[in-house]
Amino acid sequence: MLVAMAVALGLDSAPSHAQDGARPNIVFLLTDDLGPGDIGCYGGKIAATPNIDRMAREGTKFAQYYAAAPICSASRCGLITGNFPARWWITSYLQTRQGNRACEMADFLDPQAPSLPRILKASGYATAHVGKWHLGGGRDVDNAPKFAAYGYDEGVGTWESPEPHPDITATDWIWSDKDKVKRWERTGFFVDKTLDFLQRHSNQPCFVNLWLDDPHTPWVPGPEELPKGATRQRLKRVLEQNDVEIGRLLDGVPQNTLVIFASDNGPAPTFQQERTQGQRGSKLSLYEGGINMPLIAWWPGKTPAGRFDKTTVLGGVDMLPTLCAIAGAKLPAEIDLDGEDLSAAFFGRQAQRKQPLMWEYGRNDKSFSYPGEPKNRSPHLAVRAGRWKLIVNADGAQRELYDLETDPQETTNLGTSQHEVANQLSDQVLKWRNSLPKFEAALRTTR
Repeated sequence: MLVAMAVALGLDSAPSHAQDGARPNIVFLLTDDLGPGDIGCYGGKIAATPNIDRMAREGTKFAQYYAAAPICSASRCGLITGNFPARWWITSYLQTRQGNRACEMADFLDPQAPSLPRILKASGYATAHVGKWHLGGGRDVDNAPKFAAYGYDEGVGTWESPEPHPDITATDWIWSDKDKVKRWERTGFFVDKTLDFLQRHSNQPCFVNLWLDDPHTPWVPGPEELPKGATRQRLKRVLEQNDVEIGRLLDGVPQNTLVIFASDNGPAPTFQQERTQGQRGSKLSLYEGGINMPLIAWWPGKTPAGRFDKTTVLGGVDMLPTLCAIAGAKLPAEIDLDGEDLSAAFFGRQAQRKQPLMWEYGRNDKSFSYPGEPKNRSPHLAVRAGRWKLIVNADGAQRELYDLETDPQETTNLGTSQHEVANQLSDQVLKWRNSLPKFEAALRTTR
């Protein structure tokens, strides 16, 4: 078998471990539609981001972190469940019941799915969700489970959640000028709620999902007039405001706190790929610009300071087993995960995954959105194994193979010259796609 395939399929990852001493608080800070070109420590030039840069300087950043999907709901499903989101019939953004059916999706995340907060709560953590949810609720979906069904002690949700907070949902929409907390004040509001929760539960370890709205469009940096639309000036202001609030979070968390900084999927618009740092693709694409995202682990005294890990391939689905290992939380015996414990990488040690990462986006051309730039629209299945990444349609057409070690911008399709690798990966991802649970089961689960 090829060496690359052996690496992807046969090597053991570093052993699971919990750290000595008191268990840490864990804050998972998820930004929305942020690309590597949006922050300074990844080479971005759009805005000054000194506080996020501080996280990288005092912690460890990763070059090969992959969101579970190129779109919000599915990406978040992967973080919560440790599963590829198609397992739970979530492959796009959750919307109206009719729209969900057209995409062959459930109306909300099945509460029977594995749940990171539920596992941490069972091990003694206080748990909270603060910010954007987008895993059920809003529009005409009025039966989505409450936050407690997933293991949260408290929930502060936006409009696209089962429990929208009244201060940010004055109307029946995602945001409005009637909200008590204005659009440009939301990140500060969410940081306040997070710090308050940590303070009120200082007698036990805490886990908080701090999931921001920004920098998802529309960019509303303040009440003053700026040029209308998705302008670079507006984005710059939003990024700078976010960075200030992230600095306030870092200064306010207790000493023994791990803060994870990541993005749910690639940016849109890309400004001629500036926001993807030249990577092909964007939000709604399985090219690198849609799924290869920033990841920073900040835990002073624990995560190696100033380290840039360019070799560990981490996925959003790995967060459940990885954070449980760090927290010393035992995984239920019956749990079936796609993610792996790669916690060793957070402490400067080698960690190598056993199994490849898989993606699906775009089951049909009518109900899914795609990038406006033709070169950024990808086939709708992808697999990453070792240095290789293959993208292909479900019928086997439009097969593309890239060597990401030598061609991270995915410019040269090696499907012909590396025929054996392409065949193996194509067979693997198509077999996986055909093994997914049928959509009819989702209807029974979420009616």
